[in-house]
Parts: sequence; structure tokens; C-alpha cells
Amino acid sequence: MAPWSPFSLHLLLLFLLLLPLTRAHRFSVPNTSFNHLVLAPDQGKLYVGAVNHLFQLSPELKMESVVVTGPVVDSPDCVPFRDLAECPQAQLTDNANQLLLVSSRTQELVACGQVRQGVCEKRRLGDVTQVLYQAEDPGDGQFVAANTLGVTTVGLVVPLPGRDLLLVARGLAGKLSAGVPPLTVRQLAGPQPFSSEGLGRLVVGDFSDYNNSYVGAFSDAHSAYFVFRRRGPRAQAEYRSYVARVCLGDVNLYSYVEMPLTCHGQGLIQAAFLAPDTLLGAFSAGTSQAQAALCAFPLVDLNRSMEQARRLCYTTGGQGPSGTEEATVEYGVTSRCVTLPSDSPESYPCGDEHTPSPIAGRQSLKAQPLLQLEQPISAVAALQTDGHTIAFLGDTQGQLHKVFLNSSHGQVYYSQQVGPPGSAISPDLLVDSSGDHLYVLTAQQVDRILVAACPQFPNCTTCLQARDPLCGWCILQGRCTRRGECGRAAQPNQWLWSYEDNHCLHIQSLLPAQHPRQEQGQITLSVPRLPTLAMDEHFHCAFGDYNSLAQVEGPHVVCATPPQDQMPPNPPGSDHVTLPLALMFEDVVLTATTFSFYDCSAVQALEVAAPCRTCVSSLWRCHWCPQSSHCVYGEHCPAGEKAVYSAQEVDILVRGPEACPQVEGLASPQLVPVGWESHVTLHIKNLHYFRGLPALYYCWLELPGKLQKLPASLEETSRDSGLIHCQAQQFHPSMSQWQLPVPIYVTRGEIQRLDNAGDLHVTLYDCAMGHPDCSHCQAANGSLSCLWCGDGQPACRYGPLCPPGAVEQLCPIPSIDVIEPLTGPPEGGLAITILGSNLGQAFNDVRNAVTVAGQPCNPDPSLYRISARIVCVTSPAPNGTAGPVQVAIKSRPPGISTQNFTYQDPVLLSLNPQWGPQAGGTQLTIHGQYLQTGGNVSAFVGDQPCPIQEPVCPEAIICHTMPQTEPGEAVVLVVFGHVERKLLTTPFRYTANPQLVEAEPSVSFRGGGRVIRVRGTGLDVVWQPLLSVWLEDEPKVKALGVQAQDVNPRRSCGAPAANPQACIHLESGLLQCSTLCSVNSSSLLLCHSPAVPDGALPKRVFFALDNMQVDFASASGGQGFLYQPNPRLAPLSHEGITHPYHLKPGHVLDVEGEGLNLGISKEEVQVHIGDGECLVKTLTLTHLYCEPPPQAPQPTNGSGTLLQFVVQMGNLRLALGPVQYEAESMMSTFSVEAQVGLGMGAAVLIAAVLLLTLMYRHKSKQVLRDYQKVLVQLENLETGVGDQCRKEFTDLMTEMTDLTSDLEASGIPFLDYRTYAERAFFPGHVGCPLQPGKLFLLTLIHTLEEQPSFSQRDRCHVASLLSLALHSKLEYLTDIMRTLLGDLAAHYVHKNPKLMLRRTETMVEKLLTNWLSICLYTFLKEVAGEPLYMLFRAIKYQVDKGPVDAVTGKAKRTLNDSHLLREDVEFQPLTLMALMGPGAGGAAGNSEVHRVPARVLDTDTITQVKEKVLDQIYKGTPFSQRPSVHSLDLEWRSGLAGHLTLSDEDLTSVTQNHWKRLNTLQHYKVPDGATVVLIPQLHNGGTVSQSLGQTGCPSGERTQDRGQASVLLDTPMLEDGEEDGVRLWHLVKATEETEGAKVQHSSLRERERARAKAIPEIYLTRLLSMKGTLQKFVDDTFQAILSMNRPVPIAVKYLFDFLDELAEKHGIEDPETLHIWKTNSLLLRFWVNALKNPQLIFDVRVSDNEDAILAVIAQTFIDSCMISEHKVGRDSPVNKLLYAREIPRYKQMVEKYYADIRQSSPASYQEMNSALAELSGNYTSAPHCLEALRELYNHIHRYYDQIISALEEDPVAQKMQLACRLQQVAALVEYKVTDL
Repeated sequence: MAPWSPFSLHLLLLFLLLLPLTRAHRFSVPNTSFNHLVLAPDQGKLYVGAVNHLFQLSPELKMESVVVTGPVVDSPDCVPFRDLAECPQAQLTDNANQLLLVSSRTQELVACGQVRQGVCEKRRLGDVTQVLYQAEDPGDGQFVAANTLGVTTVGLVVPLPGRDLLLVARGLAGKLSAGVPPLTVRQLAGPQPFSSEGLGRLVVGDFSDYNNSYVGAFSDAHSAYFVFRRRGPRAQAEYRSYVARVCLGDVNLYSYVEMPLTCHGQGLIQAAFLAPDTLLGAFSAGTSQAQAALCAFPLVDLNRSMEQARRLCYTTGGQGPSGTEEATVEYGVTSRCVTLPSDSPESYPCGDEHTPSPIAGRQSLKAQPLLQLEQPISAVAALQTDGHTIAFLGDTQGQLHKVFLNSSHGQVYYSQQVGPPGSAISPDLLVDSSGDHLYVLTAQQVDRILVAACPQFPNCTTCLQARDPLCGWCILQGRCTRRGECGRAAQPNQWLWSYEDNHCLHIQSLLPAQHPRQEQGQITLSVPRLPTLAMDEHFHCAFGDYNSLAQVEGPHVVCATPPQDQMPPNPPGSDHVTLPLALMFEDVVLTATTFSFYDCSAVQALEVAAPCRTCVSSLWRCHWCPQSSHCVYGEHCPAGEKAVYSAQEVDILVRGPEACPQVEGLASPQLVPVGWESHVTLHIKNLHYFRGLPALYYCWLELPGKLQKLPASLEETSRDSGLIHCQAQQFHPSMSQWQLPVPIYVTRGEIQRLDNAGDLHVTLYDCAMGHPDCSHCQAANGSLSCLWCGDGQPACRYGPLCPPGAVEQLCPIPSIDVIEPLTGPPEGGLAITILGSNLGQAFNDVRNAVTVAGQPCNPDPSLYRISARIVCVTSPAPNGTAGPVQVAIKSRPPGISTQNFTYQDPVLLSLNPQWGPQAGGTQLTIHGQYLQTGGNVSAFVGDQPCPIQEPVCPEAIICHTMPQTEPGEAVVLVVFGHVERKLLTTPFRYTANPQLVEAEPSVSFRGGGRVIRVRGTGLDVVWQPLLSVWLEDEPKVKALGVQAQDVNPRRSCGAPAANPQACIHLESGLLQCSTLCSVNSSSLLLCHSPAVPDGALPKRVFFALDNMQVDFASASGGQGFLYQPNPRLAPLSHEGITHPYHLKPGHVLDVEGEGLNLGISKEEVQVHIGDGECLVKTLTLTHLYCEPPPQAPQPTNGSGTLLQFVVQMGNLRLALGPVQYEAESMMSTFSVEAQVGLGMGAAVLIAAVLLLTLMYRHKSKQVLRDYQKVLVQLENLETGVGDQCRKEFTDLMTEMTDLTSDLEASGIPFLDYRTYAERAFFPGHVGCPLQPGKLFLLTLIHTLEEQPSFSQRDRCHVASLLSLALHSKLEYLTDIMRTLLGDLAAHYVHKNPKLMLRRTETMVEKLLTNWLSICLYTFLKEVAGEPLYMLFRAIKYQVDKGPVDAVTGKAKRTLNDSHLLREDVEFQPLTLMALMGPGAGGAAGNSEVHRVPARVLDTDTITQVKEKVLDQIYKGTPFSQRPSVHSLDLEWRSGLAGHLTLSDEDLTSVTQNHWKRLNTLQHYKVPDGATVVLIPQLHNGGTVSQSLGQTGCPSGERTQDRGQASVLLDTPMLEDGEEDGVRLWHLVKATEETEGAKVQHSSLRERERARAKAIPEIYLTRLLSMKGTLQKFVDDTFQAILSMNRPVPIAVKYLFDFLDELAEKHGIEDPETLHIWKTNSLLLRFWVNALKNPQLIFDVRVSDNEDAILAVIAQTFIDSCMISEHKVGRDSPVNKLLYAREIPRYKQMVEKYYADIRQSSPASYQEMNSALAELSGNYTSAPHCLEALRELYNHIHRYYDQIISALEEDPVAQKMQLACRLQQVAALVEYKVTDL
């Protein structure tokens, strides 16, 4: 058998469907496991060996090539085999990659798989799809890799002079691998690559005893090293870690030496890497592998130990100086350590035949761990750069660790998750040749990671904190770089490294730390370790935008500050501006800080109340000038003025805020009564600054709304202090409370304000405010001197303001206004609130002063409010006790309430409902008595609260249940204050939550009201089921005029329960509109769709089942709810809605509209005429048909005498105007004689009519019954066409999916370019290099076209000859075409420009067609070809699924009504098993017989069956490569000996009345599953095609259109089938007698068929079904042609730009004309032809039925390209009506296509010429060049004289002597002498 199973091709198809997932630094392929990764160092390309695949990647991990390598039929127990019989246990096996190596010298990739015993292949490095070597029949010596997944194979390509060798080491795997040595040397070239014949092998006595497991293979300049684990020669020995060494040039492995490796305290080696001087090994910590350690073994020590072992085995028999065995020969071979001369190791450095081998050292090489990790290590790599060694460790959890190896220890400085968690990193951890990137492989992906991501650190701090040893901060570049990227890194203080420098360059100090903004000065920056610059280089300082040159003095940098005018202003409310200060080199910031420039004059404004204190206590060195009231810096007070110095002046004794002149505080009381004249006095100090300077003083009070100034006097009490006496004043401010703090301050003069030492204010108070009654007044603070004054209007007043006799010492008795609540339980404990006045002046007044209904009530001190409120707790009392509340203060008469308080006992009686869902939300009504007891009532169901809906009524409480964790019963509890009442008799039962399983329909008009049926379980437990919709946020909805109600409207007791509001606002801003559903049963809800305002966007549609919310899509199986626009109905009367519609009795009403059935069905529509119903018969998208009442109904109330026509669609009520029934006109007034004559005539007429009626009655009843049945049939067909369409589409998509899989193996059968071009131009010609002069060609073309006898056919022929001849010079052909198109435009501009390019009447139009065919061939193959081919195949599949009449050519499934089979032909699909074997087409030569299923119909003729069987057998084979259907016979095989050859006509054919029926499978009674075979035809009779063969072949043009196949396969016969008067028929007879004459004698079935034939339009629904099934493929094809998702072909852009230029040149501004030009030139000229004739593009056969369907689709495309409106009516052809809805959408696609091309960048002349030059190379060979030229000359010869005359008349042609040259050509061609 072949090396690779055919199934691998299917895997390739599947893989190509699932494209690899790539991102910037990652490569992965879904459902593919990666095994190995190698890097080609020269090119940087990567190669990934995976299970069943091999990938070639760019350095950026972009996939360049992919090869499928499996799965393969194989078994590890079998050697590679050709025949499956050689290995019966073989099965489909995944092929994992076991070894992947690069040979740089030969540019080859070595790949070894797991299957076929690990054989290898060689592929080209540049393109892995090219196989350089693959063993067809590999021998045992070519078994390379381990054939078991999990057993490691490692290898090296060893370059030797003149050849490369392969060193391979592998573990033990499978029963057939025991004979394969663990280490072999193999050929890479020669006749048998990968063979180990004649080369070294590591001979092992019994490999299974040692069980080597290899970790890695490495090499340096001289040696190869293999790291592995193995045990000793006995199975029970423990495993150890080893390293083996072999000389690179040793092809016999004589130099093999191995020795143990030990990492102190650790287990076995897991991964290794050979660094330039060190072997790095990752070891596990014992068997658990919970930890790992990294050890380093210096190569010097390693080689020294190996040389010592080799020397001992060569010279001392392996004995060490102590006599112990330190070296031996291992692996159970016969060789032993020997005693050779002492110079033997030097004489034979790589051993020889006589030296012992393989040598194993007994002394292990030991090392201490450099690093320990928590996770086992699976991969190690290292890099030496910049003098440092960096190790990269990958662990088994997908993490990558970067380690800095520094002397004797390692440090992990960065870890990152690379692979998926839990996915180990592969040992193939690679560093690219530049050392910049690391490639990390896991089983799922390849990642490209920066070795050092220095640029990602934006500043010096993050750069050094990263502790990346490869990164440092380059100071003068201002970025984090590797050392080599920093130009001055070798100089000190230029490149900071985190392991030496812990601090970035920084400004250590600033002197001064701040500076006044008014002065320009210098500051000194202290910058340690400042880099040294060259002589001509300088630092500079940047203060914001101001730069100044810096002077460097050692570590100090001196910079000048900016002048004041170049500084920004202070921010508002600030006394300084802080600027960024940066020390810079060129444009690089070396270090930065901030520097503040202060403004003392702005400091004093920061605190108006204390300007001096603010000035001298600021951060800056500001001083205060007290006399001039200025804050200044330095010694800048006016001369002779003593300053108050800043607190920062440490050398001055008197300084700071305490030295300021200031007001210390009040010397008079702070409380000042309103309305009484009061004096205010203040303390002042530090007056010595004003000594000798007289001035006036003022007091200022900041009253509400005004600033009041009071003159003041100064009283000096000592040298530096005094008192300020403010003038006495009465204050009458407007006060909202009884106390008002008023700030006060003092000024010297009216402007110079003295500081306030603190918050200085007086408090004005008004006794009348806040003391409304006597108790309040007397309870006020005694210091206020407030008294209750009974003078006039009693009030609380300041004592001196009340006349002495009016003061009242005793307050009135308490007044009680309100008590709440008015009822309480007998147990007491209820808090009662008593509101009133004079309810005591303190809590002690009321402590025992309250009684309720005669029972003591205990007040609560925390809730007591003086005089106004008492809250007390009631005492127990008998039920029914009632009485007022009394409050008695200090043995005075009590205050008694007018309201009575009643003790009453609440009782719970019943519950409704008694169950609800555990999700909660049930509205629970608790019935009882006296439930309005107490003010704090709460309800509980079980342990869950039940929130009460206010108000609580005396006999009912309504609450809503909360969710419960489990179903079950719960007791209802109501708490009245602290008293509980339980309803023990009827507990509430929580049931399981309802489940919704179905909801339909899923669409509604926006008007709502459509009935939605919801099915489920437990639906009757829902209290209030709602169907709700969320609309967009509130502002949008308000803009739409929607008024929403509150979420929880307050109800009233006794009122009936209100339905839920239609729309409510949610807190999220959305509007929720709902309708209440009715519970039909426990399994059915009936809901009405909520109405949605026009323009509102529905966000969510869901069912609200109490507390549950279920999305509509969840309840309907994933189908979301859709709102359709409301329907629009036209008035019945064309004259308007107010005019009545005249209805004739018995007529059906036709109502026109738009979108009528988008959101409702006809059964749901109600139509009324008055109070009668108009029965809806049919509802379509645009029409509603209803049958009105036969008699005029009565008008509805309020509609007058007219009958209103009303259509009800859910909530939508559409009145379409009045209807008037037409009555028979009354008889006119006749004379008596006329009436008598008329009566006698009528009697005679009635007698005659009666006789006819009796005769007609029977017939009319029959016709009526037939008509009613037809109506039913029409209805059924209409409703069934949708279901049929969906089913057909599902079947078709399944078939197309299978076809896609087949196409990925075989490809789309495109014609090759040569054949394509020949079919596009004409058959039988090819191109040749010809480039005549442009003038000659133009003259020739114009002259030929002027000749009257030069036909249109001649024009097309000559144009195609020119296209062919100039194909190699397409730039020249394009130039000719441009010139001719310009001439054509100039011609049509003067006539009718819209007619240009409409037909192919001129040569330039045919040239344009050919030019487009050439330029768009690539676009066809890459873009449009696939959807066009899929459309063709979908059509073919659909046509073949139904019967096709072989004689008439009519089919059940078609889009063309002229090809529609208008009969009900009964048929059954069959599946035949076709045998493929010797003698059957392409299966010849294959000894195996395969069974291929073929789908056919039992009504198919034998020729039709043969065609379908051939389609299945040769699936994927181009049609031209298939055998002809006429060369084969169909043989039916049954059993061992039953063979029957089937044919269309034979002796068994049925002939009746000169009609012979073609044989079908039904005729032969071939069963389902029968076995058939196609055999070569031995005779010429018996098929339809031979019968037709006598009729002759169609014209060559028709043959061209149908492709290379014979048309006889699908040409219907019609009358041509007559032979000897016998006519052939298949499904229906071409001309049948009228069925009506036979109805009465036929069966019931035949009568029904006859009635159906009476109206064959019933079967037009088949067209709709076919159209709906193919719709997706039509859309995809049009989208591919008209989409701009890909760049438009440059030829199209070039052509359209040229047409735009022509329009502009000729002043054509009409966009319609330009649209027509572009349409005629491209879409109608090229694409319509491609749609109608796919055989011009593909190697396929197109049948008549398929051609008819493509014609309809092409016509649809043509209609879509027209600008004129696509109008259809009742009389339009069916083919036009089919796509009437889609054509407007297609028109928009065409317009957008043109607009997008217009907006795209123009196609330059150079770009077009470049593309044309590339196309010219596609048709270079010219075997028929002379024939083409001869054909062209024949046309020239016909009009020779006219062409010569035209050339002689043209002046330019005369100069070029073109006429003379043509004569010379004619002489050469015709051997005649000219007159020259």
C-alpha cells in the first residue's frame, strides 16, 4: 500500500478549514499537538514537528507552509508494509514527530515520525512541501526514531568534510525496537539515506537491562555529547544520570565514553543544555519531582574526567591509583579495559579498532546546585552575552524563568506564564542567531519572547528595579538598553547596571531650595556621579519651557533662573508657582525635580483675617511691613519702618506670627442679645509698631447681608497692649435660628486690618426664635436671660425687654395634639408617640407623668424632645380597654388628648393563596381581624421576611414572599410591635419553581397584543405572570412621548386590586413595559405581547414569574423575540378613507398593505364589517383576502348608518373606511302595457332558465366542490412551502459541506488558462507574438467596420484574432482599446450616449470583452470562482433530487417556469452501491473493488442513472477526463450469478397506443441498496442518446456554450423521438388528450390530478421552494462579485477611471449615463456571461435545466444593474416575480460597489502596465500563430483595395509607407508580384 493513507488528505482538508491561530508573537493550530521545534540559523525560519503535521514558520511565527503527515494506517508491531494483508492489526494511527533536525550545508530538513518504525524523510528547507527523499520500502537499517510516543529520540547533524552524518540516540520502544541500538551513526546522503550500514553503533547486550532514556544531544567544535538516564546491567539497579561523549569525526563510535553526573542532593537529570564552557543540567528532587535544581558542570572538568576514564581503560585495565575500578567497558559487550602503552590516549585521541569501547567511568562528576525551584524543569537554554550567562528554564506548568548565573549561584530575575497552565515547556527551547529572541514550544503553541525587553521599562527606576542583567540605563540616551546599544557604556557613569548601581542619577540637593520670582538668580544642583562630557558638549537646565546653560563644577551644576516675565503666573489662590526642573543633555532628561518660585505679595491674600501672621509663618522667607501692610522678601520695608520678621529668621529674637500686631480676643461677653444696645470690647497687643502714629480704629461686624462698621476707641493698658471699645449698638439681623455667630475684626483706619489671633466672633441671639412655648423658653440657658412674657402676644423675650409685671413664672398645662398609633395589643410593649406643647422642660418632668387609657406608659429618655414630644411604652391591659392619653407635670392638672387609644387583640384567620414558587414574589393576602394594630407591623413566612405592601388594612395584610432554599411548608407570622401572631391552621407551601419549555410565536408587531403560548410545568403556582420588554433609557422614551407610571403605586383599603401598570421606569433608566398573562392550566400560559413605541429599541424580552425572570430565548429553545414594524394598510377605497367602498355581494375583499404577515398569522387577524365578520382567507406580505358576510350586517354603535371596515391585529385596530353593499337597482316605472309584456317575457325566460338550471345544477355543484378543494390545496401548499424550503436548505447545506471537503482534496475544476482564453475568444486558436503599428491597426479596424458586408460575426472574429495575436503585448492591446473606446464615445455622444457598449456591435466592444476575460482570470480563480462553483453545484444537487423528464426536459425542481414539471410524479429516492473495479473508468488497474453509494430516483431513466453514478465515482474529476456516458452500460448484479444489463429501451419497454415509455429503475424493479456496475458498452443500441443521435449535433456555438461534452446527454427529445410512428415518453407525454373528457371514468386519484392540472399554477410554489433553498448561494455569488472586502482588480479600477475621464472629456454630467457605461462594460459584458455559462470557467457539464436556472439568476443580476425602478405586477412573468423582493437590495450593492470603486485610490498607468506585463506571460507559447495570422489576413484580403486606399489617404500612413508595406506582405503571402 502507499506510504500515506488517503485519509491523510481528508485531514488536510479539515486542517485548511481550521486556519492556524496567529497573533503577533504566537502560533497555534486548534486541535493539533506540537512535538518538536528547530531553527534554521541562516534564514531564521522555524520548523514545527507536530502530530500529523509539519509547519514552516517565518521568524515572526507567520505560517509559510504546512505538510500533512498523518494519520496513517500502521501498527508498531509491523515493519512498513504495502498491503494491508501483511499487517492485519494495523489501524489508523496518529503520526507524532519524533525527531526534527536541520542540515544547513545541504539546506535540508530531516523529519522522523512515529509511524512505520520511525523512518525519516528529507524535505527542502525553503519549502517543506517539497520532499527530497522518502523511503518507499525501508529496511531495518533505516528505522531511526522510536515508534512509541513518550520514548525520546535525540539527534545531531554532524558536518564532516565532504558529507554530513546523522548521530541518533533513542530509547527502547516496542517489540521490534530491541534490535535497534540506542546510539547509531547514519548516512544523510547516498543511495540509502538514514541507513546505519557500515557505520558505528553502540552495541548493547540487552538493551532492556539498561533502558536508556535520552534527555538531549549537543556538540561543540570537537565532540558530541549525549545526556541520558539509565540503570545498571540488572533490572533491579537504580537509575542514574549520565553524559556520553563521542568525537565528531568518529564514524565507528570508538571514542564513546560516558560517566555519571551528580547534582548534590538531587535526583535524575530532566533537561540539559550545552553552553560554551558549561553543561547545564536540570535535576529533579527525588522521585516525587516536586522540586528541581539547576547544576553546572564545567566542560573542562567534564572532559578531564572523561580523559582520565579513557586513559585508565586504555593503560591500566580500568584500575585507579588506589586499585579500585574507576573505568570499565559497559553494556555487556565482549570488550574489556586493557593495558596499552601509556601514550595510547594521545596516539589514539578518538580510539581505534584495538582500543576498548564503550567506556564507562565509575567516578561521577559532581556539582552543587546553583538554584532550586518549586516546579520540575522540562527545558533548559542559555545565552552568553555582554560577559554574562543567562539561563532560561521552562517548567512543567508552562512557566518560563530567566536566571542570572553569577559565579556559584543563580538568581531568578523574571518569570512569566508562556504556555497554558499545566502544559510543560518542550526541551526545544531555542535562542535565535541574534540573541534577541527566545522561541518557546509547548504542546499547544509556539511563542516568540524577547530575551531582554529593555525598551519596555520607561524610566531608570523601573529599569534597575527589574534586575535584568542584560538591561541597564543609558544615561545620555535616556532609555533602558542592552550594554551594546549604549554608545558610551565603557565610560564611567554612562551605563547603569542594576547589579552594580542601585541608584539612578538624581539631584541630591538644591541651593537655594526656593527663589523669589521677582529676582533672577542662580541655583546650584548637587548631582553625584554625573557623567563626563566632551569639550564641545554641555548640559543645560530646563525650568519648564525656559532653558539655561549649565556650568559644571565637579558634582555641582549651576543654572540661572528664568526672569519674571518668562515665568507663568501663580495658580489662582496660590502664593507660588512650581516648575519642573530638568537637567538635560541635548533633548534627553538626565534627572528631574521641581523648583518653586514664591511671591510674598501674594501670601497675605491667602488669609484675609490674619495677613501678618500668614506672611511671617509661610514657607518662604517673607517679612511683614506693619505700617504699610505689605508682605515683602528680604529687607524691602520702606525706610524707617520696622518689620515683623519671618519665623525662619533664626538669628532674630522677635519674629514669627506672635510678633504681629493682633486682636487677641473678646474682653466683653460673647453672647449679645438682639434688640438691646450692647457694648463690645476686644484685647489688642504689639502696638509698638504704631507708636507715635495716631490713627482712628473701627470695629467691623459681618452681619447677614451687610458689613456693619462701628467707630472704636483705643485704651492703652500697657506699653504694647490695650483695649478696643466698639461703639454701643442695637442689632436687628434677619435670623433663621435663635443664635447667629457674627465675625468681628478691627481696622486701623478704614483699610489697615489688624490680625485676629484666632476665630473671633460674637454670638447674637433672639429668645423668641426656637422657643415657641413657655416650657421651651424656661428651659433655655439661664445665662441668656430669656423669660416668658405675657405682655400682649405671649412670647419668649430677653429679660430687660419684658415689663416687670408681664413675666410669667408658671407655664400652662400640657397640650396634646396627636398620638400615634391609636391602637395596640393587650400585651403592651408598644411605643406610642405623643406630640404637643408644654410637655415638660426636662425629662424628669415627664418620667412618671404619662398614662394611656388609664394605664401607666413609660417614657423613653432618648426619644424625648423638650416640650414637643414624648415617646412611651404601653403597659399590658385587658382587651378592649380604651381611653385618652394624659400628661400631668409636677402635680398640676394633666393635659388630656382628644383622641382615644384602644387595646385590641389582632387575629389571623386565613391565607390566600396557600402556595407559591420557592423563588418567591407571590402576593400573599393575610386575612384577619384588628390587623391595623400598632404602628409597626411586619410579616414573615417561615424564617423569611414578607415585605408588606402599604397600607395595612383592618382585615387584610398584603405582602410578597421572599425566595426559599427548598420547597416545603412554612408558618405565617405577623409581628405587631413586639407581639407575635401565628397562623398555624393554614401554613404556606413553597412549591418547586415553574419551568418554561416552549414559547411561540416569537415575533410580534410593535403594537403588541399577539397571543404568545407558553408551555411548561408548575405554571399555576405563579401569582402574577408577566411578559415584559425593556426599552432604551428614559430620556429617549420620554422623547417618544411615552408616559410611564411609578413602580409601586400606593393602594387604598377596600379598593379592588389593580392590574400591573403597562409601563414603569426602572432605576437603571430603562422603561419596562409588561402585559399580564393568564394561567390557562399548570402547563399553559397565554400572554399578549407588550406594545413597543415606534423608534424605541427593545433591549430584552422576558417572562417575569413573580421573582423569576426567564428570557424569551431560554423559554423558546434559543429563538429570541423579534418586534416587527407595524403593518400599513391602504384604505379600501382608492378615493380615500372617507369614501365608501362599493362591495358587490359574493366578492372577496382584497386589502393591500405592507408587512402584513411579518408579525401575525391569518388565524389571528380579525376583520369586521359593521358588526359582522369578514373571514380571513389568505394573508401575505402585501395582501389580505377576506370573505365578507353575504348579507349586509348591522352598523356598530356610534358609526352611523355606514358599515366601518376594521382590521384588528393584536392591539392594532386599523379602520380602513366605510363599506357599502351594492343592492340591485329598483325597477323603473313602466307603463302597464310594458309591465304586462315584460312579465310574459320573463315567464318564458324563467321557464327556459329553469330547464337549463336543472341540467346545469349537477355540474355546478361538482365544480364548486372542486373549487373548494383547490382552495384548501392552495392553502396547504402556501403554508407548506416554508417548511419544505427550510428542509431542502438543511439537506443542501449538508451536501455542500461534504462537497467542500471533497474540493479541498481535488480542488475546484478550473479550466487552465489556455483553455479558458480559447473559450473566451473562440475555440481552436492560441496566441502568437504580433505587434503591428498602432496607426495600421486603427486604420484597419475603422476600414473594416465601414464595409457593409463586414458582418457582426466578422467583427467579433477579427477582434478575437487581434486579442490572441497581441496577448503577449497586453500593454499595446490596452492602448489600442483605449483609443477605440475614445472614438466610440465620441460617436455616441452626438447620438444617444446611453446606448454605448449596450451590445457587441463593434470590434472594440469585443476587444473589451476579451480584455476583461484576460484581466479577471486571477480574480475568478481566487475570489469569485468558489461561490460561483458552489452555486452551480447547489443547482445541480437540487435538480437531481427531483424527477427530470428525459423527453420534455422539464423538472420538478427549477427556477424557470418554462422548465417546470407541472405534474405530481410519484417517486422514491434509492441508494445504489456502484462497484469500482477493473474495467470501470479510472478504477482500472486496481485489483481492489470499492463500493461507492450513488443517490438516484426510481423514476430515473437508465441514462440518467448512469450520469449520477458517474458523478459519484468521478467526484472531483474534471468532466473532460471522465468517460462518456454512452461508452458504458449499467449492469445490475444480484447474488453471485445474477447480472442484468439495463438500458433505456429494450424488448421489455412498454408501448401503448404508439407511445413507448423509457425504461426506469421502477420498470426493472431495482430495489434500494442494489449493486450496480458500469461496464464498457459492447453494442450501440438501446439508449436514448443513440436514438437521438440521428438528429444531428447543434451548431458549434451551442457546443461551445455547453462545454466539451456532447449536448445529447441533456437535450430533451420532444417530437424528435419518433421511430416508425412510435413516440417516446418518460414522465409525461408531450401531447396528451384533455383530461376532462376522462374524468368521469377515471379513479379518484386521477380525478384529483386532473383538477390540479386545471390550475397548474399550484406547482409554481415549487419555484419558490427552489428559490429559497438556493438563496444563500445566490447571495454569496453576488457578494463575491460586488464586494469591496478585497482590493478591487486593478483592471476594473483602471477601466472605470477611463470611463470617468471620457465622461468628463465629453461633458457628460448625467450620473445615469456613467452608471450605464460601467454596467454595460463590466457587469453585463463579463459577469452575466460568467453566470450564464460556468463551463467557460470550469471543466463541467451544464444540463438544460441547470442552464435555465442560471438564466433566471443571470436575469436577476441584469435587473439589479438597471437604474430604472424594478416594477412588477400581476401580469409580470413568474421569473421576474421570483426575485422582486431581493432586486432592490442587489441594486444597493451595485451602487455601493460603484461608489467604493470611485472612492478608492486611482490605478496609475504604470501599475496597470506592470499588471498587464505579468498577465502577458500567462500565454507565451504560440503553436497556432500562423493560423491566427492567416485568418486575419483572409479578412484583410477580402477588403484589400479598401484598406490600401485608406492607408494611402492618411498623411501619417503615407509617411510611414504603410500601404507599401502591406503590399509587400500580400506578395509574400500569395506569391504574387506587386507593382513595386
